[in-house]
Amino acid sequence: MLAKRYDVVVIGGGIVGLAVGRELTLRHPRSTIGVLEKEDQIGTHQTGHNSGVIHSGLYYRPGSFKAQFCVAGAEAMKRYCQEHEIPFEVCGKLVVATNQEELSRMETLYQRGTANGVKGLEKIGLERLRELEPHAAGIQAILCPPTGIVDYQMVAASYASDIKAAGGEVITGAGVQSIQRKNGHMILATPAGDVETTNVVNCAGLYADVVANMMGVDSGVRIVPFRGEYYMLKPERSNLVNNLIYPVPNPDFPFLGVHFTRTIHGEVEAGPNAVLAFAREGYKMSQVDVPETLGTLLFPGFWAMAAKYWKTAAGEYHRSLSKKAFVQALQRLLPDIQSEDLVRGGAGVRAQALDRHGNLLDDFRIDETENAIHILNAPSPAATSSLAIGEYVADRAAKVFALGESESPAQRVLSAALALG
Repeated sequence: MLAKRYDVVVIGGGIVGLAVGRELTLRHPRSTIGVLEKEDQIGTHQTGHNSGVIHSGLYYRPGSFKAQFCVAGAEAMKRYCQEHEIPFEVCGKLVVATNQEELSRMETLYQRGTANGVKGLEKIGLERLRELEPHAAGIQAILCPPTGIVDYQMVAASYASDIKAAGGEVITGAGVQSIQRKNGHMILATPAGDVETTNVVNCAGLYADVVANMMGVDSGVRIVPFRGEYYMLKPERSNLVNNLIYPVPNPDFPFLGVHFTRTIHGEVEAGPNAVLAFAREGYKMSQVDVPETLGTLLFPGFWAMAAKYWKTAAGEYHRSLSKKAFVQALQRLLPDIQSEDLVRGGAGVRAQALDRHGNLLDDFRIDETENAIHILNAPSPAATSSLAIGEYVADRAAKVFALGESESPAQRVLSAALALG
């Protein structure tokens, strides 16, 4: 059987891969673009297991990819949802300091958000905090009005529709098993048949490093899976939380800490923790992939990371195994919450890149190699940032891939206006 042929193949049908495929297809109508997804449906892993927050850009180091892409991406996401009639809500959130020690860290966070151009940030005291979240505990807080909520699987499905409408293809059940170079092209073996392409964009998420290795690329990082487990507030107790309540993050740990998130579907999530998963798609403690776990344990940076974070990791595992400990962590923000108010929710797995020195990468990482672009680290806020990431990757692809005539976003708007007459 003859291989399907493309100018560009995007590996990975999560929200980032679909955003990249969408942007490439819209910009290059004369090029053939395909998106390959290993599952039977798109967006089933990180996209389908996150809390659906449209982040504002508050947390990230000024000038970093995360800061730039999140602020721009959040506004683009809201416009996109409006234009495509996808339900979303700009509900705002509170980042709450519960003791004096956290006030200096809260001030640093406020300065970061201001530097990043997050609009409407406000430091508020106890009285205003109680007006907004009567059950929250704290002494001061940052009010972040631009934060929103959405269903990212709906967004991903809309991106896929855009790709197909513009002449691209999204192929499910097509996990890449091997990549071989042949006569200036690459042959990708998949269960859906061989795929031939001139260029590749690697958006494989939890397997981004594996795909890079298939292409003979030593990225210097390994994707380490961290599972985040949630509880859900029972519907009759959802009135304890009006919108989103977050703690001031610990700068010594790369995760935000347990928090409360109201979803676009009206539920309230409590969590997540962050524990090392024993499989890249290990959504339960019982899911163990021995080769993947050994690969993590044998990676040079793993033990250096473990030495830095072992105390924090022990606390996270304790909360994973003990509902009582999880509830106690939640009570720092919401003292009225009790164990009986919560039921087990779902879990997600975060694809976090770790380097050989034991550093968990704190920014997006996007590399170029011969005829390829690799998105090697794109944890949160990647969903919020997806449209901005798509534009950035398409800009880089225009320089490294020979895709012929391209339309910029502004040119596309002009073309659409002319077509409407």
